[in-house]
Amino acid sequence: MDTPADLFRRLEQLNAIGAALSKERNIDRLLENILVAAKDITHADGGTLYRKTDDGKSLRFEIIRTDSLGIAMGGTSGNPINFPNVPLAKEDGEPNNAMIAAYAAINDKTVNVADAYHEAGFDFTGTRKFDERTGYRSQSFLTVPMKNHENEIIGVLQLLNATAAGGVVPFSPADQSLAESLASQAAIAITNRMLISQLEVLFESFINLINLAIDEKSPYTGGHCQRVPALTMMIAEAVNATAAGPLGDFHMSEKDRYELKIAGLLHDCGKVTTPVHVVDKATKLQTLFDRIQLVDTRFEVAKRDAEIQTLRKMLALRDKKDAEAEANLWAGYWQDVQGIEDDRAFLRKTNTGGEAMSEADQQRVRNIGQSRQWRNTEGIEADFLTSEEIENLTIRAGTLTQKERETINYHIVATIKMLEQLPWPKHLTKVPEYAGGHHERMDGKGYPKGLTRDQMSVQARIMGIADIFEALTARDRPYKQGMKLSQAISIMGKFSEGGHIDPDLFDVFVREKVYLKYAEQFLDGQQIDAVDEGKIPGYNP
Repeated sequence: MDTPADLFRRLEQLNAIGAALSKERNIDRLLENILVAAKDITHADGGTLYRKTDDGKSLRFEIIRTDSLGIAMGGTSGNPINFPNVPLAKEDGEPNNAMIAAYAAINDKTVNVADAYHEAGFDFTGTRKFDERTGYRSQSFLTVPMKNHENEIIGVLQLLNATAAGGVVPFSPADQSLAESLASQAAIAITNRMLISQLEVLFESFINLINLAIDEKSPYTGGHCQRVPALTMMIAEAVNATAAGPLGDFHMSEKDRYELKIAGLLHDCGKVTTPVHVVDKATKLQTLFDRIQLVDTRFEVAKRDAEIQTLRKMLALRDKKDAEAEANLWAGYWQDVQGIEDDRAFLRKTNTGGEAMSEADQQRVRNIGQSRQWRNTEGIEADFLTSEEIENLTIRAGTLTQKERETINYHIVATIKMLEQLPWPKHLTKVPEYAGGHHERMDGKGYPKGLTRDQMSVQARIMGIADIFEALTARDRPYKQGMKLSQAISIMGKFSEGGHIDPDLFDVFVREKVYLKYAEQFLDGQQIDAVDEGKIPGYNP
């Protein structure tokens, strides 16, 4: 029998256990901690924790421990439990009161058995078979229903063989009282953890819903919204594992990881506001369709007009029968057609975009647009290209005009505005900063805020590297093919030298071969070529 001092000590232990349970985030560790704590506080040799299945028809084994036999199953043990569930009703629909765990759950009643071999009313056949097989002697049982704050049974805590100096003894009234108190606290801890988990799943589902909306708008960005957070976490884990150097003090807790993960998933949520024709603009003249087709039609009209003009001149010469003049007319016609075809081929090539367009080529576009004439759909002589078409076809690099680039860039402003409107809980308050900083530069020349390296968190700088590397290597963009690994790493190295990305993070990115881990998971095999790390610009091994 417990002395007052012993009982006070056990009550203090119970309070400490309750506080510890409320802090545990991992459900498997939580369940395991509950059973281990119950065993400790009642001096039980073994125990089982059951949870009611989602359909409410049976009890599922979650954790099994028996110290004297060295049995550890479920939880964090790595040993799965293959026992069948305990049904709460028999085949005829009657309550399964013969099974002690089911009885406790069905009747919301604690069962304290002094000796299973001499207890009437319960079926201990399985227990006896276990004892025969192992040489164990299952004797005292304490089976406690676990009830949440809504008065619902969510599981059963069963303890086996209370031990004392003389061996196995029955569970005392104090043991029962303490176990019931612990079961009550544990049920609330489990319910809270499950509610939090459900809210997290719901929250992430809403995030995925936003990314799905972006994906539905444009098949070229949905993959980006998934790959960037994956690469972000790869880089973050590599930096977290770095023990020396400028980033040796960077460490992440589980909460920090979750916060960064959410930021990664939401980093481009503002793209829901970006017009599809800008996001998907694969050529310079593309809007809802590629307007180069309209320009092609004008060239065909120009060829037709040249032919008509030549035929009219031929008719004027029909009475003169001047073969040489006719030959000259046709020679001039074919020269005009060749010029038309050359200009058309040039504009079609120009329309595809590229890394850089020379000033001479830009001027040639202007010349074609302003020197050639065509009769438009209203029958009026007009310049061959509109000013808006000339603006697009003379884009120096890529396919976007300055206004369209501003529209694209606005997505990060929209992202920040959207995220700052949310009432973030304490452990997620930095999500807007992390997600909103991936287009900033270390030298302060980025956007939208022009932050410098010292003004940015490590997490935001990590996300910047992830965003750029994913964009360089992505093979699902409408305007380019995915780069080979060596080319992308070389460009990243130049960005590191030029103040675009964090050089210390880039060193970890290369040294820990994060780029290769990402490539093997997300890139096409043809993109993965050899990378000579000794020749990477800006890399400091």
